[in-house]
Parts: sequence; C-alpha cells; structure tokens
Amino acid sequence: MLSFDKLIGLFSSDIAIDLGTANTVVIVRGQGIAINEPSVVAVQRDAMGRNRILAVGREAKEMVGKTPGNILAIRPMKDGVIADFEMTERMIRYFIEKVHRRKTFVRPRVVVGVPYGVTQVERKAIKESAISAGAREVFLIEEPMAAAIGAGLPVKEPRGSLVVDIGGGTTEIGVVSLGGLVISKSIRVAGDKLDMAIINYIKLKHNLLIGERVAEEIKIKIGNAIAPREQQTIAVKGRDQITGLLATIDFTSDDAREALKGTLEDILAALKAVLEVTPPDLAGDIVENGVILAGGGALLDGLDKYLSEATHLPVYVAEEPLLAVAKGAGRVLEEIDLLQHLAYES
Repeated sequence: MLSFDKLIGLFSSDIAIDLGTANTVVIVRGQGIAINEPSVVAVQRDAMGRNRILAVGREAKEMVGKTPGNILAIRPMKDGVIADFEMTERMIRYFIEKVHRRKTFVRPRVVVGVPYGVTQVERKAIKESAISAGAREVFLIEEPMAAAIGAGLPVKEPRGSLVVDIGGGTTEIGVVSLGGLVISKSIRVAGDKLDMAIINYIKLKHNLLIGERVAEEIKIKIGNAIAPREQQTIAVKGRDQITGLLATIDFTSDDAREALKGTLEDILAALKAVLEVTPPDLAGDIVENGVILAGGGALLDGLDKYLSEATHLPVYVAEEPLLAVAKGAGRVLEEIDLLQHLAYES
C-alpha cells in the first residue's frame, strides 16, 4: 500500500534545480530538462522604490550592461550562494511556475544542488526561497555529490571517484565513495573569476575597459589552459582608459592563456590540496580511474590536459558537463527513497 507521501508524489511534478551563479537548470521528474537559462533577473524600479520584474533568464541577461538608470539587471547568486534574497526567491518562483504551470493542485517537491560548505544561514535562505516560491518540500544536495552522480560515477560502490565541478561562482572538488563525500573542498574561484581575470588583463595591458559579457565571450571563444595547435585572434571592442574613446584591439589565444593563468593555478592548488589528504586506498582508485571535470569551466580548451600534466593523473571531461549537477539532482529525485541519505534538509 502506498504511503501518503508517495501517493502525493504521483500527482506532483517534482523538480530538481541546479541553482547556479551563472545558469539555472531545472529538471522535471519524468520529463527531463525543462529550463536552462542564465541566473539573471531584470527589474524596473518605480518612484516609490518598488521593483517590477521585467524579465528572467536569457532575456534578462541580454540587458546586462545595457540598461537605463531605472532598470537593473541583477544576478541574485554570487559565489554559489544567495546575494539577493528577494530576487533569488522571485527567480525561483518564476522557474517553478514556468515548469509547473499549476498542472496539479499539489505543490512540487524540490531538490536543490548547493555548494559544499555553505553555512546554515545560506542553507536556510535557499530552502526558504524555494518554499516561498511554491515548493512543498525542499532537499539540499551538495554539488560535488550531485555532479558525481550526474557524471555517471559509481558513487554507491566502495571505490573512490574524484570530481571537479567548475561552475560560475565556485569550484567544487569531491572524493566520493560508498554514497558519501569522503573529502570535499569548495573555493570561490570559478567562471566569474576567469571572466574578471580577462577584464583586468585587458585593462592593465591594453588600457581598454570591457564588460562581463565581452569577457565571457572571449573566454568561450579563445580561452585556453595550454597552447592550442593554432593561434586564434579576435577583435575586442571597449573604451580606451586614456582617451575615453571607443577602441578595438586584437586579442590572441596567448593573451587569453596568460590572463587566465593565475586563476587556473588557484583551481589546481585546490585540487592538489584534496589529493594530498585523500586516504591511500581511495588514492589508488583515483590513480586508476582518473579525475572527472564537470561544470561550464570543464569546457575551457585544454583544461583537462593542463590538470593531467600537473597532477600526473588521467583527467576526463564529463558528458554534458554543464548539466552534471542538475542531472545528478534529477537522479536523486527519481530515486528519492533509495538516495534520501544523500540529501539533507536545512
């Protein structure tokens, strides 16, 4: 006989959310990915100081850096945690309502991936945001574990697996065995810091001011961790700091690698710190099975080879690395009874 909770679950469109600093991915149980959009909210402020939502997600991101004074394009998540509680709640509400569409009278159960090491206050804020946005029940799962599950690693076996999830705000590194995180480390160095490194490099070397969207485009198009076979060059437009006039420079693959060098060294140092304290038996498994890269940062050209050469370990990029955390949270949702010990309520 079905329990009351399971009976309710039959009539609920339960949801898994990767609430990322850069992007939010939403998976609906039994349906797959329903939303994959930037974590951005555009609001218009009236004379009374009240905010009216103009756009959320992709449409809002198009407004970043291009809005008049009374319109703000806000990224409510910073470094993997909530920086603006009100905007995060409204963003989650928008995504939940978009996928749920009140198809049933039962509010959805929600699993949210969160960075390892978030504080109790941050956990509470994420949970309250989801509850306020319409969730019936909220489970939080640590992102290194979610990424490992989403990457297809054998997390329930007595075998060590190491995952490096490089998102927008944080890099999550975890050694997984027997359904738990044996060792985990989270650093607030990831995609956003890579973008900022490019902005600062161009500012210092070329006296040119560029915005976040331009830096991200450079990173995606010619960003690299080791020298590519062919040098690439793109034209970068911005404002000259000296003349104040608009200017264009040629920016090369070598420039991009030099700009990103320091930030990538920080990620490498965090990975080495985890390896140094990994128990010998699990270390042996990792030597055999290698390191799995997930998150948007895994797509940086040559990053797998860069980390492999520095650690003397095989390094692989997960299939669909951008979706690893969301897919892992989705699997927990599918097997909520079997994997409930992986999620913890805040």
